[in-house]
This record gives sequence, structure tokens and C-alpha cells, in this order.
Amino acid sequence: MTLSLPIDPEANRLLERSPLALLTGMLLDQQIPMEKAFSSPYVLAQRLGHDPDARELAGYDPEALVAVFARPPALHRFPKAMAARVQEMCRVLVDRYDGDAAALWAGVSDGRELLRRIGELPGFGRQKAQIFVALLGKRYDVRPEGWREAAGGYGEEGAHRSVADITDADSLRRVREFKQAAKAAAKAGKG
Repeated sequence: MTLSLPIDPEANRLLERSPLALLTGMLLDQQIPMEKAFSSPYVLAQRLGHDPDARELAGYDPEALVAVFARPPALHRFPKAMAARVQEMCRVLVDRYDGDAAALWAGVSDGRELLRRIGELPGFGRQKAQIFVALLGKRYDVRPEGWREAAGGYGEEGAHRSVADITDADSLRRVREFKQAAKAAAKAGKG
């Protein structure tokens, strides 16, 4: 099973075939709708003329990359900051994983190691790293021992908490309801 978001089918196919695109979509998934975040790697590929490559993005002129991200429609609400963050992530992938995003999860010994590796990427705090562990396990069959525990509540079977749980329109609705309820609870707790 793979990710199935209500986005351009070509954008979904890119997420299926390109680990870097998937990782980039997850990185961009903050302060914008998840559909926008996960379709932006496809728009980036269109602007580059080919699928994104970690080595290319790591070495890209920073100002030119900001221009690629900022061109309407911008790839993110904060194109300058996110272009820099994607570039930082790609530099880590080049330095530690020879530019291969899939090497980030290949051969991990257990879920804790997977969570640690993902959490070491720029822009991946604990929650985002847990969601990505859940996404890899639930949709891409990356399931080292203890992956569900490492993913926390996002790894639970039958949960509807994140992008990892979206398979159709109904599951998307349920994830949105969960997020709205979580926001409301957080807001009530601060008041």
C-alpha cells in the first residue's frame, strides 16, 4: 500500500517512486495544507525539469533555489525558509547517506534507530519524525522491529492521526477531524 492523497495523480506517483520527494513532502508539511506540502515535490520536479536529486539540491545556488520555491504558485507559505531547509536536509543526505534518501531507512536495526536517523534531519522534530516512521511503516512497508512503538500514537493500527493514515476520502476526513479536535484541545488548554 502506498500514499493516496487527493492531489494530482502524477504527484502521488512521484511520492511512490522517489524517496527524496516523499521526505521533502514531509519536511514541507507544516503551516500549509498537507495536500500542498506533498504536491510541492512534483511542482519542484516540473520546475527543475526532472525528479529532484539530493546532490543537485544540496549544491544548488541558495538564491536560485529560493527563486524556484517562490515562483507562483510558491511551493510553501515560507519559500525562503523552506528552500533553505530542503537544501540543508539534502546536504545531510549527501554527507551521511551518499545522497540516497532511501538509505536513511535501509538496514536500520530497529524502530528506535529509524526514529533517531529521521530526527537528525533538519526540520524533523520528534513529532514529525514519528509521523514519518508511521508513514514508512504503514504505506511503504518499512517495518523494522519496534517501528510502531517508535512512531508513538501515529503507529497505532486503525489510527487516523496523520498523513500516514490516509488511503481514501473517508480516511482524509477522519484525519482532518482528529487534527481539528487536537487543535481545539490545545487551544482550550492554553485559555
